[in-house]
Amino acid sequence: MYAVFPTPPEDRFFEDYEVGATYDLGSFTVTEEEIIAFASRYDPQAMHVDRALAADGMFGEVIASGWHTMSLTMRKIADNFLPHNGLPSPGIDELRWPNPMRPGDVLSVRATVLQARRSRTRPDRGLIHGHIETVNQNGAVVLSLKPMNLIRCRTPQV
Repeated sequence: MYAVFPTPPEDRFFEDYEVGATYDLGSFTVTEEEIIAFASRYDPQAMHVDRALAADGMFGEVIASGWHTMSLTMRKIADNFLPHNGLPSPGIDELRWPNPMRPGDVLSVRATVLQARRSRTRPDRGLIHGHIETVNQNGAVVLSLKPMNLIRCRTPQV
């Protein structure tokens, strides 16, 4: 069962993130045309843009660039997980693409809060360590990452 945030993103603060909770961030579907268009612009490798070469390759069809998968996942993270109060992320660990995103896949994104701690030096914010997974309709993980996010506190400690 997925957790539900007590507040919408525009009213969300550090205190709204529950350690151990997993949140459903929504889903999306990708078409072959979208895969080829993205890859043609940003990652023009044959497996992403050339139908004939991809058909003879190890996946048997065009597959999405991992960066395309990350971009679509990031949209779900920005819309449904992160607060809309504007602090930067200090980074991402363990970005992986264990399975390809294929045309027609229906992908779901989920986020689990692994750790949350208030900043010792900036009492107006906390640091969230998370685990994000994008999973296809068969339950196969196509992307996983462990982001760190700075989140403003509703009630700064002094």
